Amino acid sequence: MASDDTSGKGIHIGSVQGALAIGDHNTVTHHGANVQGAGVTPDPAHEELLRAVRALREDLGRAVETPEVRALTAELAGAEEEITGTGAAAPGRLARLREVLTDASAVVGLLSSGAAVVQSVAALLGG
Repeated sequence: MASDDTSGKGIHIGSVQGALAIGDHNTVTHHGANVQGAGVTPDPAHEELLRAVRALREDLGRAVETPEVRALTAELAGAEEEITGTGAAAPGRLARLREVLTDASAVVGLLSSGAAVVQSVAALLGG
């Protein structure tokens, strides 16, 4: 918020959230969650899922790449983006995530981070 400085020395800007441009002929583009510090705070259940998704993505980086691992990696990236952008993963996203977790169960079953994602998805989908 800008206001006239009472000392007569110009304009004082107290705080800014989002994007800001000063001067003539400027363009501002704001990308929401892509801006550092922006985004939505997920509820505790989605926050837990987000932590588990990030851990599993890291663990999968060391796994042998198979079509199932590639599909799971892509779905985990989408889930992370959705949760950080909106604060929650939609039921359709959770259902797809559960499906690719099942398809990649040979790898997921070996990783404790995989078990954490499976449990979080099951809790959010109600079973």
